[in-house]
Amino acid sequence: MKILVLGIGNVMFGDEGVGVHFVNMLRQNYSFSHESDELDFVDGGTLAMTLSPIITSADKVVVVDCISADDAVAGDAFFFDYDAIPPKLSWSGSAHEVEMLETLQFIELSGDLPPTKILAIIPTRIEPMCFSLSDEVKNGVKLLEKTLLDYLSNLGFSYQKISNFSIQDIANDFAKGMK
Repeated sequence: MKILVLGIGNVMFGDEGVGVHFVNMLRQNYSFSHESDELDFVDGGTLAMTLSPIITSADKVVVVDCISADDAVAGDAFFFDYDAIPPKLSWSGSAHEVEMLETLQFIELSGDLPPTKILAIIPTRIEPMCFSLSDEVKNGVKLLEKTLLDYLSNLGFSYQKISNFSIQDIANDFAKGMK
């Protein structure tokens, strides 16, 4: 079985890039193993429809992104099945989010959507040309990390921590690469 953890977001808009930074942080901080299953961490950025072949090639998918939610505060984390999005949640706020939701809906209509979960966080700021993440999101990422590690453990993956990069370290490295 192939498990895909797909980080979505625009890293140039502060907290909006949390999904991308999160998958890169997990990839650098952990070594994963399983008797027979494969685990892929993919930086999906803002590619949306272009990601369709990657998504459909997986047996299970976890999309990591930021979302909006009624009565939620910055840093709140959510984990839910794509086909059971709670009514208080919405994927609205930036162009990529609408495109990602539409991408999943398109794949679902074609009958090729694997079981998909959404691991999401409420952002504080979505600003152009800002690589700093808010304190609320940096703190909330701890719950995202625990949630994903527990989910992968339940799927039979074992893991070992090999580094201790923070999500802001990952964002800073990305910003340095842009220069």
